[in-house]
Order: sequence, then C-alpha cells, then structure tokens
Amino acid sequence: MLEVGTRLPDATFSHLDNGEMKNPTTDDLFADKKVAFFALPGAFTPTCSAAHLPGFVALADKFRAKGVDRIICLSVNDAFVMDAWGKSQNAEHLMMVADGNGSFTQAAGMDMDTDTFGGVRSMRYSMLVDNGVVEVLNVEEPGRFEVSDAETLLKAL
Repeated sequence: MLEVGTRLPDATFSHLDNGEMKNPTTDDLFADKKVAFFALPGAFTPTCSAAHLPGFVALADKFRAKGVDRIICLSVNDAFVMDAWGKSQNAEHLMMVADGNGSFTQAAGMDMDTDTFGGVRSMRYSMLVDNGVVEVLNVEEPGRFEVSDAETLLKAL
C-alpha cells in the first residue's frame, strides 16, 4: 500500500483530451509537478458525485494558489466514462484519469474487490504528490468519506 515517502508505481493511464485519447504514464503526470490526486470507487456513484469530486472542483483555485500544478481524479473506469462524468460535474479544471484495468490501483495496493458492484475498484483516498513521491496520504476506511475530501487535503498543504 502507498505510504508517505514512497514513489508512485509506474503505470499507463487513459485520458480524453478534447476528444483525443491520450495514454500518459506516471512520469508524464507527476514528474516535476506538485499534484493533488484523489481516487474513488466509481464515476457517477452517489458519494463520489455528490461530495468527493465536487469538493475538488470547488476548491481548485485554492489548490493552485498553494502551488499545486495539477489536480487529478482517478477511478477504475474507462476514459470515456471519466470524461463524461467530469463534464457533467463541471470539472474542466481537473484532469479526469482512467485506470481502466486497475493496474495502477493494484500496484499501489489501493485496490478493493467490490464483488457484484463492479469487481476490482479503487479505495477512496487523496494525496499530495511532489515529483512522483507521496507527501500527504489520506485513506478512507471502507464505506467512509471523512478524510479524503478536498478540504482536508487543502489544509495539509
């Protein structure tokens, strides 16, 4: 499992950029950047749509004012779902990234088996990553939403 001070695992993600499929790597997303990163179990799901993503959308300017170069939202979904969800949530200032096969999530030790809900999904967490190294990490207990929210991560900066 990820810990403060660890380097993120190498992975390739998918992301729609103005309708064009891109496949950035861990280095592409995190090298020489300070990134507010949060992951969640699924796009369009209740807590993710009502609270988790909207908090980062609302506080995007405050993260940037604290020196954050990029805000990334990740889920084990495909890039088309992440793009549509981001648009529906007015998340144009965030990067909606798909971990389609869950390889990053599993390599990071942040996976959980949701059985009939959707199989392997990401745990709910947020972190500050500086040049690929985890500086702050907030991991939720299953079924909770108490420490991975945008406000908690912002206070840690």
